[in-house]
Amino acid sequence: MMKRFFRLGLVAMAVIAAPAVAQAQSADLVLCDRLAADASDPDKPADVKGVSDVAPSDIATAIKYCAVAAKSSRRAMYQLGRAYAANRQLPEAISAWRKAADKGSTSAMVELGVHYGTGNGVARDEAQARKLFERAAEAGNPRGVSNLAALGGGGAPADPARSRELLGRAAETNAEAQYQLGMMLAEGAGGQKDDAAARALFEKAAAQNHPGALERMGDDVLLEHDPDAQSHAYQSLIRTTPAISSAAPSRRDTLTGCGVNPSIPK
Repeated sequence: MMKRFFRLGLVAMAVIAAPAVAQAQSADLVLCDRLAADASDPDKPADVKGVSDVAPSDIATAIKYCAVAAKSSRRAMYQLGRAYAANRQLPEAISAWRKAADKGSTSAMVELGVHYGTGNGVARDEAQARKLFERAAEAGNPRGVSNLAALGGGGAPADPARSRELLGRAAETNAEAQYQLGMMLAEGAGGQKDDAAARALFEKAAAQNHPGALERMGDDVLLEHDPDAQSHAYQSLIRTTPAISSAAPSRRDTLTGCGVNPSIPK
């Protein structure tokens, strides 16, 4: 009887201790999220705000906690890559993104695709970039869709109709997807030409200060409201594009990732 009570006591102690261990593990992820979560990451919980860039003062702390949390979280592994990229440790960032992508992180797939598409940190390989963007796009990542459309005809033949379908899903909230879908509608690529729908999409994207959409809309519309403000918004965003100088000129507004040009909305 005493042995039985003793065993039950050990079980009870284990049950009590388990939440404490889980809580300690989740604390690392909470801190990792707070410092390095990507606001556009589909894996990000709704109650996590996310940051556009890992702040310089937070880099060391983010690496510390994300490295621990990454052992059991693909989101944390992706965020670890962001922290490494912010610290200019590109090989470590790419390694973390590979691991996160292997675990199904679509944001990590996009980051890797951007680096393969631009040749930044890895040998340029548009076929590999396309595969990664396709995987992310099929999983519903808006950046995967827009980057896939921007990659164009290099490598495997593009499927305009499929790109248009995928962009349509992402265009409700994503400025890049709105712009890319607007271009396809304006040109009649992948389906029927629709100038009115294209213009509506350009207006939505321009309202979010998308540089390509601002340019596409033209002075006749943009300057009606606030010429100085529109010009300032356009010029300030155009100044961000040289950071992707290794990409073809037609892709500099599109092949974006936190390790390449985090200042452009993702």
